[in-house]
Amino acid sequence: MPDATSPVPPGAPGPPSSPASRGAVDKVPAPALFVVSGLTLYLGAAVAVGLFDSLGAPTVSWWRIVLAAVVLLAWRRPWRRRWTRHDVVVAGFFGTALAAMNIVFYVGIDHLPLGVAVAIEFVGPIAVAAVTGRGWRERGAIVVAATGVVLLAGVTLESDLPREDVVVGLVAVLAAAGCWAGYIVLGKRVAGGGAGIDGLAIGMAVGAVVFAPFFGASVATVVPDLRLLGFLLVVAVCSSVVPYVLDQVVLRRVGTATFSVLLAMLPATAAVVGAVVLQQVPSWPELAGLVLVSGAIVMTASGRE
Repeated sequence: MPDATSPVPPGAPGPPSSPASRGAVDKVPAPALFVVSGLTLYLGAAVAVGLFDSLGAPTVSWWRIVLAAVVLLAWRRPWRRRWTRHDVVVAGFFGTALAAMNIVFYVGIDHLPLGVAVAIEFVGPIAVAAVTGRGWRERGAIVVAATGVVLLAGVTLESDLPREDVVVGLVAVLAAAGCWAGYIVLGKRVAGGGAGIDGLAIGMAVGAVVFAPFFGASVATVVPDLRLLGFLLVVAVCSSVVPYVLDQVVLRRVGTATFSVLLAMLPATAAVVGAVVLQQVPSWPELAGLVLVSGAIVMTASGRE
């Protein structure tokens, strides 16, 4: 996919790009890009679940970042463009927030039900939309979207989990929510500043290095096992490369508040895929959640940049 986010500065070499192809990407509605992102994300998640017993969820998450960084660096070759110190620092913080978001969320879902974790993590986008929203439409839309996410996630207050699991899970998921907010804000700066997918490549590389002291020992297990490495590569491409590249395309086109609302499409996409592919008939709360998420997207449509 060509970089639809950033022209190369004058005099700096960079990967060739086609104006026609960039225009084609720009013509795709942002919600449609989120549907593609959601489909690949859940495909990668389905593969990742089968690897948890071998490596553990947080380690799988780190390998997602490592291999995604390798793919993006090989594709984009970001060293061919001119970088200011500021650009590198912003990209580094962005990638660190991204890596931390994935790792601590995986810790959270290891201690809490997935639906509860998804709903709590959505506090991050809610906070971003509340602070950056330009009017009642965007702020109101995030409330509607958040309600839809809670219904789609099947959140229940009933739980027989040990207290320690609840405490660890809540701390991890709230940390993931904070990282998600940072990812949105810093991702907008990377996209708006012209670094785009090149900045994503640098950021992921930095994020992988930052957390290497915690998970680097797994290299001895993963690298000799080509089958395991292959599955991890599938997870990296489907769950990190495609979704985060599309995020950069969308963030260049819309504000952070609108982007935060669009994130509600991810659990909505999962519900639709389950209904169409797996014949899992949505419950009435899930149908109500789909309606609310759709309504939230309509509410922000007139405010998109």
